[in-house]
Amino acid sequence: DATGRLEILQIHTKNMKLADDVDLEQVANETHGHVGADLAALCSEAALQAIRKKMDLIDLEDETIDAEVMNSLAATMDDFRWALSQSNPSALRETVVEVPQVTWEDIGGLEDVKRELQELVQYPVEHPDKFLKFGMTPSKGVLFYGPPGCGKTLLAKAIANECQANFISIKGPELLTMWFGESEANVREIFDKARQAAPCVLFFDELDSIAKARGGNIGDGGGAADRVINQILTEMDGMSTKKNVFIIGATNRPDIIDPAILRPGRPDQLIYIPLPDEKSRVAILKANLRKSPVPRMWTWSSWLK
Repeated sequence: DATGRLEILQIHTKNMKLADDVDLEQVANETHGHVGADLAALCSEAALQAIRKKMDLIDLEDETIDAEVMNSLAATMDDFRWALSQSNPSALRETVVEVPQVTWEDIGGLEDVKRELQELVQYPVEHPDKFLKFGMTPSKGVLFYGPPGCGKTLLAKAIANECQANFISIKGPELLTMWFGESEANVREIFDKARQAAPCVLFFDELDSIAKARGGNIGDGGGAADRVINQILTEMDGMSTKKNVFIIGATNRPDIIDPAILRPGRPDQLIYIPLPDEKSRVAILKANLRKSPVPRMWTWSSWLK
C-alpha cells in the first residue's frame, strides 16, 4: 500500500541528495502497482535525470567534478515525475493500465449522473471515516446503460481520475476464446491485475456479450458462456471494499444481463446515460471547444437548431 511504498522510497533515497520540493509521500501515492524493485529503479532514474540536466557543466575528461556542480546535483520533484512517466510496474506490464487525464470539465451535460457517481464512488474514497462511523458499506460497482456514444466510457475515466485511481478497460469479447477454460482464466487474470493496480476502476464495456442470462445461450453445448459468468460472479464476490477496486459495466442491452450480476454486493446500481437534450448538447460543444478560438458573437443554441 502507499505506506509501504513510502517506507521503501525512504530507504532508497537515504543516500540521495533531494531538493526541497521533493514530496516522497506524494510519489508513494502515485506509484500504484509498483513493487520494491520498481521503486528502486524509479529512484535511480530520477537521480540519472538530475545528472543529465547538469551534463553541460561537467567536463567528462576531468577526473574530478567541480564542488559547486556536485552541490547542485539534487533530484527534484520534476525528476521524479519524469521518472514516473517512464516507469511501468513489473506486475502490470501485460495489462494496459491507464491513469486517465479526463476531468468532469471534459464531459458536457450529464450533471445528475456526475453527482450520482460522486456520491457512489468519490465520497467513499475521500471520506472513508464517515462511512465507517455510520456503518455504511460503499457500493462495489455500477452498470451504465443507454444508447451508444453517450459518454459511458468517458464517465468511467473521469471518476477514476477524480479518485486518483488507475483505469483498466476491457471489452467483453476480448475475454472469450475457443479453448476450454481459457476464458475463465482471462477473467481471473483481469481481476488479479485490478487488485494489484488498486485503487483501480475496472471498466467492462459491452458487458452483455459476456454476461447474458444463463441457460439461454443456444448452441453453447459446453456451457462456456455460463462458466464465464460464474467466474465473474465469483471474482465480484471476492472483491471486498478493502481491495479498493470499483467495477463499472456498460451495456446497450440491460434486459439480457444475467440478474445475478445486479444483486446487492455486486454492481447493483443502474445508471441510465440518456441521449443529450439541447442544454446538454450546448454543454458538450462548450467542453470540446473550450480550448479553441470561438467568435464572440457565436450563439450556441441557434447553431444547434
